[in-house]
Amino acid sequence: QVQLVESGGGLVQPGGSLRLSCAASGRTFSRYDMGWFRQAPGKEREFVAHINWSGASTYYADSVKGRFTISRDNAKSTVYLQMNRLKPEDTAVYYCAAGISLYTVYYQPRAYDYWGQGTQVSVSS
Repeated sequence: QVQLVESGGGLVQPGGSLRLSCAASGRTFSRYDMGWFRQAPGKEREFVAHINWSGASTYYADSVKGRFTISRDNAKSTVYLQMNRLKPEDTAVYYCAAGISLYTVYYQPRAYDYWGQGTQVSVSS
């Protein structure tokens, strides 16, 4: 079992920045690939970013590429999402998720075994 707790969400103006954190507890964090997803009201949950267990490979949705950066600190059992140049369309509840050996299915929510409770990000002037 892995427990995930997100933090760092809030209200920010367009063009601003936020850093989300996801702290893990339970089984060995370094075994897990990690992902960030988001869900806006009335929309399906969508992939945002993924990082493999070692941090050696990352993937991003086209909509956030060049603005968001995913990283992890296995010593602290934490994954981060640095979000820059935020836009109103980035408004959503952001979730972190953990899974094993995801390879080519990293963008599919159903590939992940554990989820956090989510943190709200609102981008508005």
